Amino acid sequence: MIDFISQPWPWYVAGPMIAFVLFLMLYFGKQLGISSSFRTFCAIGGVGKYVPFFSMNWRDQLWNVAFVLGIIIGGYIGGSVLSSDVPVGISEQTVSDLKALGISDPGNELVPTEIFSWEQIGTTRTLVFLILGGLLIGFGTRYAGGCTSGHAIMGLSNLQLPSLIAVIGFFIGGLLMTHLLLPFLLNL
Repeated sequence: MIDFISQPWPWYVAGPMIAFVLFLMLYFGKQLGISSSFRTFCAIGGVGKYVPFFSMNWRDQLWNVAFVLGIIIGGYIGGSVLSSDVPVGISEQTVSDLKALGISDPGNELVPTEIFSWEQIGTTRTLVFLILGGLLIGFGTRYAGGCTSGHAIMGLSNLQLPSLIAVIGFFIGGLLMTHLLLPFLLNL
């Protein structure tokens, strides 16, 4: 029997659930992606008065708001109700690599406290992660015409060439970040 509380859900459970949501969205003519939800929230906030990109009929996109609220509620349930004391299963090589980068106890917490904690919020490293990272993600999302979830899940399932190119770019950027930028930023 599968332990759904202390272990990640296996691909044969999580994958069909994602596919089911995808087919529902295709059936109802919707496009999956977080960046479109951000646009809806900005339109609700009235940013469209100042930036034409956000000038839209946000009432037609209220499903985006429900989608984001579902992600937030699901994240809370997954992080608190379904959490476990079992360490995160990562390879020994990853543990030693993270320790070499200054992460003291990799795998015991879901995220490293050297980066993600209230004590770190005012440090130079965290400010670089938040400000520069946010700007790069925002620019990249707009430049690519969507986010990773939109391109990788929705765009690839629709066999869109721009989504394939974007996903390849996401992977290259992730590899560059992991092997070049992250070691530098962790030593700030």
